[in-house]
Amino acid sequence: MADTIRRSPTAPPNSFMWTRRVILTLLALFTAVPLYVMISSSLKPLHDVTGSFQWIPSEITFSAYVDIWDTVPLARYFLNSLIVAGAATACSVVIATFAAYAVSRYRFRGRRVFTVTILSTQMLPGILFLLPLFLIFVNIGNTTGIALYGSRGALILTYLTFTLPFSIWMLIGYFDSIPRDLDEAAMVDGCGALGALFRVVVPAAVPGIIAVTIYSFMTAWGEVLFASVMTNEQTRTLAIGLNGYATQTQVYWNQVMAASLVASLPIVAGFLLLQRYLVAGLTAGAVK
Repeated sequence: MADTIRRSPTAPPNSFMWTRRVILTLLALFTAVPLYVMISSSLKPLHDVTGSFQWIPSEITFSAYVDIWDTVPLARYFLNSLIVAGAATACSVVIATFAAYAVSRYRFRGRRVFTVTILSTQMLPGILFLLPLFLIFVNIGNTTGIALYGSRGALILTYLTFTLPFSIWMLIGYFDSIPRDLDEAAMVDGCGALGALFRVVVPAAVPGIIAVTIYSFMTAWGEVLFASVMTNEQTRTLAIGLNGYATQTQVYWNQVMAASLVASLPIVAGFLLLQRYLVAGLTAGAVK
């Protein structure tokens, strides 16, 4: 046996391994340091946050987590965000499932135009739709008396314009990766098109559907621009409600940090629980 173990010809050189470690360490610090500052600031008294910065809190207090519910109506903002994001996600997933199944399994006139149109909507910045949607909602309210502007329904429809095209496009790729033989076997056993969809295709496409669900919910939960224009005091969402901790004379930075952490918990918890489905869904759709 040789005294030394020779390096495998396919093993990466030491310089590459050290470079990769340094880059990953810097990326980890780039993510961890702001998170630590946010958590530590939420545990400090206000005078410690507004004064000279200290990495280690001189006094740990949870008063900010108690005061955030009284300084602004955070519970109402949280409920509005939950209703809007949940409804937008549910509508996006249901509509995208039917639309993607039709495009994937059937050949009809205008199919290619429909697919290209879906992709083209992702090439335009969202701010271009702000003024047209605002005018549409206001004119509908003036004409029919249906108060869309300032309502949760208007915000749900607005978020569907962003989440639905991408959801359809990604589910088309996922449904294409499912063999058509499964549909045909289900139809031979007596299922119709809808029966094959719900009994065969949807169970096989669970990772892709969950990936679409996470994407739609995250998009609607953290959106700021349209929520700042399309909502009022009663329908304001959580992302906009955080501005309430800044007054004309003072900014409650410790409460801002505490409220930001509370607002991030649903997204972080859902992502950690469904991470493997998200990766599998995105990978399958991208490969196809």
